[in-house]
Amino acid sequence: MQTKALLSEQQVSQLLSAAKDLARERNWPVAICVVDDGGHPLGLLRLDHTAPIAGYIATEKARTAALGRRDSKVYEEMINGGRPAFLSAPNLQGMLEGGVAIWHQGHCIGAIGVSGVKAEQDAELARLVIDTLLSGALEDSGLHR
Repeated sequence: MQTKALLSEQQVSQLLSAAKDLARERNWPVAICVVDDGGHPLGLLRLDHTAPIAGYIATEKARTAALGRRDSKVYEEMINGGRPAFLSAPNLQGMLEGGVAIWHQGHCIGAIGVSGVKAEQDAELARLVIDTLLSGALEDSGLHR
């Protein structure tokens, strides 16, 4: 029987808290979503003054990164690079930059999606959240981007 790591409730809370702090430092009104490896939402936070649609977009970016096992930007680049057929891919509705997969021992265990500012800033925040926690609270858990 195989076993796999899972994001704990505490880790999800830490990810959302770090994202909130980093977004506030930058005055970025964003929504942040953490999903498991199957793209199921584990936590969502929409900061004040963030458009309501951002919560939905952040969730879909995270889901796309988790299901595809790669940053959501990859799909956007494929489409923009001449593969519009990817728009018909099932269950990938967040093919925009801003979803980043979370890895543990070579396995994707979830993802973070951010929406609300420029696409590259959304992705930057998602990466910063993972990197910040790697150097701190989650370092011992072996999580990585």
